[in-house]
Amino acid sequence: MNWFGFGFNGFGQIRANEKLTDGESAGDANVTYPISIDIVCRNLEEEPVQICQHNSNVDTQIRTSWSRRAALHSNRLPSRDCNSASLQPAQPETAVKGDGRLCLAGFGVGTPSQRGCGGCVEESRGCQDAHISEGYLALSFTDRVECWNSERNEKKPGWSMVIPDNTGPSLAFPLVPGGYIASNPPFYRPLSPQLLAVSLALGTEHAVLLTASGDIYTWGSGSHGQLGHGDLSPQEEPRAMEALMGMPMSTVAAGGWHSVCTSAGGDLYVWGWNESGQVGLPSRALRGEQQKSQDTGGASTCEDQEESNDEVFISIQAFPALVDVTKSCEVSKISCGSRHTAAVTSTGDLYTWGWGEYGQLGQGTVNSSDEPRQVEFFKDQGLRVVDVVCGPWNTFVSAIKEDPSLHPDTNILNPL
Repeated sequence: MNWFGFGFNGFGQIRANEKLTDGESAGDANVTYPISIDIVCRNLEEEPVQICQHNSNVDTQIRTSWSRRAALHSNRLPSRDCNSASLQPAQPETAVKGDGRLCLAGFGVGTPSQRGCGGCVEESRGCQDAHISEGYLALSFTDRVECWNSERNEKKPGWSMVIPDNTGPSLAFPLVPGGYIASNPPFYRPLSPQLLAVSLALGTEHAVLLTASGDIYTWGSGSHGQLGHGDLSPQEEPRAMEALMGMPMSTVAAGGWHSVCTSAGGDLYVWGWNESGQVGLPSRALRGEQQKSQDTGGASTCEDQEESNDEVFISIQAFPALVDVTKSCEVSKISCGSRHTAAVTSTGDLYTWGWGEYGQLGQGTVNSSDEPRQVEFFKDQGLRVVDVVCGPWNTFVSAIKEDPSLHPDTNILNPL
């Protein structure tokens, strides 16, 4: 399994600045095409240890903030060999408990040119998951959660809590029994046990929660319609999204001021701020920028102007809207950046849309888009995308080599 990155690279969180091509500098900060990330882990030893990206016994997950990237490495049970033809990503429950370790790249980590994913966080030995923000690093262990100040050289966590035994449904961090861990103090925030929460996505000023029954609750700021209740009012407590009641959802994601979810059937629903097209609906601000660019290069036709005048633009989508990423397959994975969105389909294709000023859409340009567009790089390289993680201004993608014995159209054994 290989990880790729593209978008904002101002602190070397995608690749070391020493590796920039001729004519580029750290100030350019753009990686517009997907590039492979070296997964190297010091593993708490003196010499760096190369993590074989095709080794099924090592599971690597990416966590991001604006200026840093964290690679969470876990040794895995040897349930399959490196040549396995399985197209499914490794499942978290097969990781060996107590054997996780976290490596950082980006701001304040030092030059990662010889270490790929940067310095290994010694205190992370045994962690199960992590959440990284600009100010803090939260580490989840089987029996506790620790929060470390990212700007201080501390010898012990600034905050910690013991995790009680969980008798309810399996929880995905930052959820913990009885509540969740926030990005800033107070770190522990309680949740009603009646919610039966299983997954939680934290935006800049809001939260999106998925329950065991597939219902969605949101709370926080609603200034850009990111709560999906049809208005711009804030919510202090989790409120059910009535517009999606009766349609079980399977995944949720939260951007800066927009939100996304997928149904059990693979349909994609979006709502919130659409200033850069991140919701996937026509954006007046974005089309205006594109029109200025066209006017600079040449006059537009009367037909183009008439089509623009007839189109309905959406700046804030306060109710969830169904967006067709592709008509031929379902959406299986989703992630949101500050103002961009990425989705992986059941066929292993990656689609991106929204703000693209730093190349975070992976299209080889710094253009934005209010329509989902396939990132052709992975298809051209014969790669099947299995996961996507958006940072605020960049995107990280996990992909595996497509099995040549499978027919690309029917996904059955190719007799040829």
